[in-house]
Order: sequence, then C-alpha cells, then structure tokens
Amino acid sequence: MKNKHLLAALAVTCLWGFNFSVIKLGVGEMDPFVLAGLRFFFAAVPAIFFIPRPQVPMTLMATYGVLFGVGVWGVMNLAVHTGVSAGMAGLILEFTVFISVIFGVVFLKEKLTPTVIAGLALALVGLMLILRVEDGSVTLFGVALGLLAALAWSCISLLIRKAQIKQMFGFIVWSCLWAPLPLFALAYGVNGNWVGEQLVSLNYLGWFSILFQAFITTLAGYWIWNRLMTIYPMSTIAPLNLLVPIFGLMGSALFYGEVVSLDKIVACTVITLGVLIPTLVPWLMALWQKPQPENRELKTR
Repeated sequence: MKNKHLLAALAVTCLWGFNFSVIKLGVGEMDPFVLAGLRFFFAAVPAIFFIPRPQVPMTLMATYGVLFGVGVWGVMNLAVHTGVSAGMAGLILEFTVFISVIFGVVFLKEKLTPTVIAGLALALVGLMLILRVEDGSVTLFGVALGLLAALAWSCISLLIRKAQIKQMFGFIVWSCLWAPLPLFALAYGVNGNWVGEQLVSLNYLGWFSILFQAFITTLAGYWIWNRLMTIYPMSTIAPLNLLVPIFGLMGSALFYGEVVSLDKIVACTVITLGVLIPTLVPWLMALWQKPQPENRELKTR
C-alpha cells in the first residue's frame, strides 16, 4: 500500500473511532433510529442538488443505502442506546474484519497470505480478550446487535469491491438518500417516536452529533475508505479497521471517563500487533530483498 493511502486509511480509522463518542452523545438526546435517519438525510441533502447522479443502477444505490443506514448505523446506534459503551461499540463492530476477509476469499477468490492469517489470528485473540471484560461496558443484546451490524458492513464491502464504482463521492451521497425513511419508520414502529417531535426538542448537542456524523464521518470518511476499497484487496484494507476500537476507547476514556483497565490495554495491544503484521512485514521483506546497487570502483590510469 502506498504511504499516502496508508496515512489516509489511518486518519479515517481515527475519525471513526472517535465517532462512537459522538454517537453516544446523540443517542442521549434523541431516538437512536432518528439520529441515524437525520445523519443520512443531511449527508444527502442538499448535496444531491449539486452532485450529479452516478452512472450506476438505482437498485445498487438503494441496497447500499439501506444496508449502510439501517443495517450498520441504525443497529449500532441501538446497541449504544442499550448500554454498550462508546469504546466497546467500536470493538464489537470490528468483527467486520473477519467476515470481510472470509467474504473476500469465498466470493472474490482472494488469497490469504501467511502474514494476513497470523495478523487476523492475533486480532481475533485481542477481540476475545476484550469481550470478556465485565465492567458493565458490554451487554449481551448489544453484542448481538454489533455482530449484526458487522455482517451488514461486510456485505457492503463486498458490494463495493464487486461493483468497482468510479464516481464514489456521488455514489455515497445518492445512496444516503435511501436510508432516512426506513430509519424514521423504525423509530416510530419500534419506539413510538416521531421525527418531527424529536426535531422540535433538539438542542445544540444533538445537532452537533447529527452534522458531525453526516459531513465528517459519512461524506468525508466513507468516500476515502470506499475509494481505497476499489484500489486494494479486502484482505489488505479490512485489517486496518482493527485500529478503530483503539481510537474508540481513547475517545470514550477522554469524553466519558470509561476506565481503560489492564485487560483492555493488553487486548488493544494484541489487536495493534494483528494490524501491523500484515501491513509492515511485507514492506520490511520487500525492503530487505531490494537489490543494492553495486559498488563500482573508479579505475584511473
């Protein structure tokens, strides 16, 4: 992976990690489905009036929009609402990495290198360790919701890889248009909350959460990430997602005082090693095997 692409991917994972604290802020002010619905509404409007519609099938945009809006973030907002901490929410969603790699091997015929296998094994150990934490930052229902969201995100990754979309920014903007209505319907059908009533009572904290997620996390973050997904194999990009829970824990500790205990530190360290192995080992091997220029002696007569 090129250095500029690696830096861009790291910046996005940092942004997404801190975004879980922004989500927690939002679900404290409004219905979790309304929060997700407004996020995607403002990600689409008014941008669709200025961004040309991409030349892709409408069904593809609708599928992406519903999976992304409802399947991933509607479900994750609900998980945070049920008591999962901002730090742990980011961690649970990272099961996307393992599902995505499996999808890449099964559906895209991608190869698993020994370094990727070793890295994923270490990361899985780290995830298992942190899921054993019993300090009230995880609920069983929240874990189930997080795994469901991870499955939806893996389907999205597969969709992006197979579609090979060129107009990525336009695709994201127009796809977001399909998410608000089903999310607003879920808010009313499941929780009895009408979006209009929620908007009337919304304060500045709620608006900050909505707009940050709409413009910074969704439009900027996912445009960069999905662009990288069209350049590199899923088995290369997906493991970098494992950095998200580390940034998520940092944000949760900073803004909400979540206790980062020794077992969490150990687990996050193992996860970091799992990310670094498939990323750095091939680079170091290529550097080691790079032929050195021969020393030529200047012969003088």
